[in-house]
Amino acid sequence: MSENPQPKNIVLVHGGFVDGSGWQGVHTILSRQGYRVSVVQNPTLSLGGDVAATHQLLDALDGPALLVGHSYGGAVITEAGNHEKVAGLVYITAFAPDKGESVGTLIADPAPGDPVPPILPPRDGFLFLDRDKFAASFAADVPEELAAFMADSQVPWGLAALGGVVTEAAWRTKPSWYLVATDDRMIPPTAQRAMSERAGATVTETPGSHAVYVSEPTAVAAVIHEAAQTLSGR
Repeated sequence: MSENPQPKNIVLVHGGFVDGSGWQGVHTILSRQGYRVSVVQNPTLSLGGDVAATHQLLDALDGPALLVGHSYGGAVITEAGNHEKVAGLVYITAFAPDKGESVGTLIADPAPGDPVPPILPPRDGFLFLDRDKFAASFAADVPEELAAFMADSQVPWGLAALGGVVTEAAWRTKPSWYLVATDDRMIPPTAQRAMSERAGATVTETPGSHAVYVSEPTAVAAVIHEAAQTLSGR
């Protein structure tokens, strides 16, 4: 891969129940390193809609990009990553479905003893996390006040996003990296390791909750920077 230019564009895709503001710490670090960082405000209504929102941003970029996804955002980048400007994929404690899979199918049969996310029954076609259990499950290492704000400012996650099926998995044709958060209680570390191994990703592990991109932006940014350096042959 040494003949490829280092992608100076970093595109960050958030997951369900949150918006793109959680990427602020990662954005700040990478911007200071000289990257052009963009955050997709994907509406999480449907997988197709979120892929379209990501493609819209990619279309406007000058040059190649690293596409980064957190949680459900991993499903988005798996599909959107087939875009010609995407040089590589970075999964941050994220779902990495294969062709024909959705986040819904990946979480349908949890292993015995694995934590189960406190997702409430659907309301008008949308999902929410139990506010009282949000911090413990999603953001256990985030400051208490911020975790409470995240719980109270949840973005409705559409059933069409949960059930959106990947048509072609970009990780089958493009290099990928994966950050496993070892204290995650939304996507069990065992599931993270299985998905990253299947994808052939370069794996880094770090202590952290599901919201590791908020609580440990330095560790997250380091994985993204390493991916960009590797793509440039450094």
